[in-house]
Amino acid sequence: MDTLVWTVRISKPYAFRLLVIGVITLLVIPPLLVVLYQSFLTAPFLSSAARFGLDAYRIVFADNEFSSAFSTTLILAAGMTLIALPLGVTFAFLMLRTNVPGRHWLEPLIILPIVVPSVVLAFGYVAALGPVGILTTAFNEWTGVAAPWDAYSLPFLVVIAGLTHVPHVYLCVATALRGIGSEAEEAARAAGGKAWRVALGVSVPMVMPAILFAGSLVFLLGFELFGLPLVLGEPQGRFVLTTYLFKLSHKSAIAPFELMAVVAVIVVAIALQLAFMQQQLLTEAQHRVWVRDRSARSAPFKLRYWRWPALLIVTSWITVVVLVPLAGIVVRSLVDAGDESFALSRMLTLGHYRELLERPDVLRAVINTLGIGLLGGACAVTIYSAIALAVHRRPSGWAQAVAFVAMVPRAMPGLVAGLAVLWALLFFKPLGPLRETLISVWLAYTVVWLAYGVQRASGTLLRVDPQLEDIARTVGAAQARVKFDITLPLIRNGLLASWLLIFLVFVREYATGIYLLVPGTEVIGSLLVSLWEKGATDLIAPLSAVHMIIIGTGLFIANRLGVRLHG
Repeated sequence: MDTLVWTVRISKPYAFRLLVIGVITLLVIPPLLVVLYQSFLTAPFLSSAARFGLDAYRIVFADNEFSSAFSTTLILAAGMTLIALPLGVTFAFLMLRTNVPGRHWLEPLIILPIVVPSVVLAFGYVAALGPVGILTTAFNEWTGVAAPWDAYSLPFLVVIAGLTHVPHVYLCVATALRGIGSEAEEAARAAGGKAWRVALGVSVPMVMPAILFAGSLVFLLGFELFGLPLVLGEPQGRFVLTTYLFKLSHKSAIAPFELMAVVAVIVVAIALQLAFMQQQLLTEAQHRVWVRDRSARSAPFKLRYWRWPALLIVTSWITVVVLVPLAGIVVRSLVDAGDESFALSRMLTLGHYRELLERPDVLRAVINTLGIGLLGGACAVTIYSAIALAVHRRPSGWAQAVAFVAMVPRAMPGLVAGLAVLWALLFFKPLGPLRETLISVWLAYTVVWLAYGVQRASGTLLRVDPQLEDIARTVGAAQARVKFDITLPLIRNGLLASWLLIFLVFVREYATGIYLLVPGTEVIGSLLVSLWEKGATDLIAPLSAVHMIIIGTGLFIANRLGVRLHG
């Protein structure tokens, strides 16, 4: 009897881990397998005429538009990396190591573009800098010459994409700078080194793994970018891989599933390699971190008169990336635009907002967005925390298996993830009814942000002193009792912070819900894309403004509760 009881007790933790691995595998692997399976068929898997073959691959690789989209994607990813990397590193050094005026209130503004959907930023740039945009019209009227920018050109797209991804680099490098000791920098300063010499000769080499990780991250995001190239590239027939995939679904009355699957497989295959490389760089960055003495605070570099040009650079970037597009959205939502142009002198109106209130799909989208952020975010955090608890402080094969499966969705752009979930629901017929419910959107969101959520929950668990758990085990507490009575109460605040952050990322998400958009499953992000495709431009600006109010409210609450995006 004693042996039997011991066997049951020892098997409970393993049963929990098996359950967690089973859940995470079912969330991630079947949708990808359905996409891979579809890519080797000659027709949609729902069709009785579907046969195995490589015809879809031959058609895609022979398509000149695919070749052009692939080349444009490479140019976009490389160009935005070259722009974002030096600016992000510079901003991180200025904010954390110098006496730039107002750096404490500048940092939240630098991070802000991360939570603004790129499709909203794109709409803002069209409203402000498009051919009939507010600033373009004003420039043309005041100077009498044509504006020197073209919002629909490839250089404009690359520059804007690079500028809007500076915060990603900033967060990576700033986190590394916060974690390293300043002894080497202090020694260089004591030897008479100037700020720029210390930055290039000491600070940058110490955080080089973090810089390389940030570069690979931005390059990967270039392959996944959808909102900016959709709005700024499609009007001139310029596509990247994601918008090419989106175009395929509208190419005919019956969507070419097999061609879409091939493009999705290619995107995931490339992104998966980049994600693996990121993981290696992240491990290297963690090994290179110097533990910092929190009690010793080094004095910032005094830039003297150079601090004002530095401040001008940062504020200019904030103006271009944050103020211009958001102001364009707000003004455009309040202006009654004519067919040809709109100007600041026109009478302001709330008519567009009244029109929003008259549309049932818009009201459903707002309610669904809040619901999936609040309730869906809480459910997702529960799953992420359960996964993190299953492998907490267990450097074994279990942890490696969970880490690998959790990383796979990182290689899936939101558009591809939504498509994969849709096909999985159609393929497994008992799950079909979920297709027309908000559960399908929640599943896609949960999968897309799986890696981020698990990483966030794991970081919260690591803050718990392991000695407290060891003491509980010493007095005879079972593993489950330790988790519920010791670990969970200690991470309560961390879980609240994770829920607020997941709320923000779920609310800002837009590409993942596009293929799952049917009456009843509308969310603001995917509805914005649908309105853009239908040409309902008068509704896009006010709905974008409403979207930003919801995100801004979430940011304000998170800030008041002490939650920071940089952890």
